[in-house]
Amino acid sequence: MITAIVLITADVHTIPETAQAIADVDGVREVYSCAGDVDLIATIAVRDHEQIADVVTGTINRIDGVRHTATHIAFKTYSSSDIEDGFSIGE
Repeated sequence: MITAIVLITADVHTIPETAQAIADVDGVREVYSCAGDVDLIATIAVRDHEQIADVVTGTINRIDGVRHTATHIAFKTYSSSDIEDGFSIGE
């Protein structure tokens, strides 16, 4: 499974509708509205890189209200339980 994080700039007046339309796309796990340099952050989980292109450039970029996207591919996942397990080795 490949995970991608998509930073999305949206039209300010359509953020809730844009976020929901993105959340309804196959392959999108979550969409967060946030403060900062971008309006929305979406996480995507798909089987291969070609599907990322389909989801982002083929679908998300075409949704009304989406002005710009920047996609980041995740190499490895870390979680707080992974970190805690690493420190508990040998205990």
